[in-house]
Amino acid sequence: MNLKQSFSLAVKSLLASKMRSFLTMLGIIIGIAAVISLTSHFNGMTSEVIDQFEKIGTTTTHNNSTGRGGNRRVEPEQFQELADKNPEVILAVSPNISTRATIKNGSDNQTTTCLGVSEVYAALRGLELESGRFLQYIDVERRQKNCVIGTYIVNNMFDGQDPIGEVIKIGGSNFNIIGVLKETADSKEGSDDDRIIIPYTLARTLTRSNIITSYVLSATTVETVDKATELTEEMLLKTYASTDYFTVTAMSAIIDTVNEMTGMMSAVLAGIAGISLLVGGIGIMNIMLVSVTERTREIGIRKSLGAKRRDIMSQFLVEAATTSIIGGIIGIILGLLIANGLASLINIKAAPTAGSIVIAFGVSALIGISFGYFPANKAAKLDPIDALRYD
Repeated sequence: MNLKQSFSLAVKSLLASKMRSFLTMLGIIIGIAAVISLTSHFNGMTSEVIDQFEKIGTTTTHNNSTGRGGNRRVEPEQFQELADKNPEVILAVSPNISTRATIKNGSDNQTTTCLGVSEVYAALRGLELESGRFLQYIDVERRQKNCVIGTYIVNNMFDGQDPIGEVIKIGGSNFNIIGVLKETADSKEGSDDDRIIIPYTLARTLTRSNIITSYVLSATTVETVDKATELTEEMLLKTYASTDYFTVTAMSAIIDTVNEMTGMMSAVLAGIAGISLLVGGIGIMNIMLVSVTERTREIGIRKSLGAKRRDIMSQFLVEAATTSIIGGIIGIILGLLIANGLASLINIKAAPTAGSIVIAFGVSALIGISFGYFPANKAAKLDPIDALRYD
């Protein structure tokens, strides 16, 4: 008996008892659907996290120091000198002074994040402008009171109107608005759209501190990030004489760590969902054993008519595999529907991959063959005379 005949008999057997066939597939359906939906959502969330880090820049490093008091400090000129001496490794560097400040426009006021940076910060962080311009060298060097604001501030304090050329008070001082950042976070309060950027030379006055403890540095390429990190650490070590007083964090290293952690978590989720696949496989084996018992006389008749052991084996093995594969296909479709449905419901990204679908289909087929082998082997070993006598 060829494979086509075995498949035809398997389909007839499944159709003969639809409810039992469905219940047999249920464990496989639930398991595959769980694997597809869980991995899709997890891949989507991982992708969003990685996208956020990549927006910061895979060639970017963040350099922070706690300081040791006295004259042990790193000035912007030292970082700039390091960049000028190593142009093939370091692309640009900017101080990064972050503080909370009260801003006012007429009678309206709010507290927002105020960043003090240099003119290269926009390029370092990949910032885009909705209108106007970013800070320039002359703004930083001459301590000109110019600022760039986010769209949340535009909507909240200027009713969404173009604020270029308007004056806004920051910490009691008047600043001219020269640019508006492009929206990146739906203009939500506390997001990256809720911030104001000024020259770091003025931010020092605003924070009442001349010590800059944070710098953002960009390597020329991803390949030179390690070298840039090494050069930065050497310079900071000369100043602070101990690695306890500073940290150099590369965004590429964080992305690698995130990928490693999410990969492990994804495997754990798949393993948990795989338990239901195991249960589904046991269900298939149990039902196939019942089917062998119910069809003992049929097996005896077929053997007496010349059916060989491999024919009986093939029939029941194909039937088990067919049951599992059909359940797997239904599970894949259901998993994709659940993933997309939940994604639109809770507003998160679902990212099913072709690899996970192929693996899910392969696992369902493997389960059918594996758990169907014992019942098929039992059927193939039946003695035809004893089978014909079975009532």
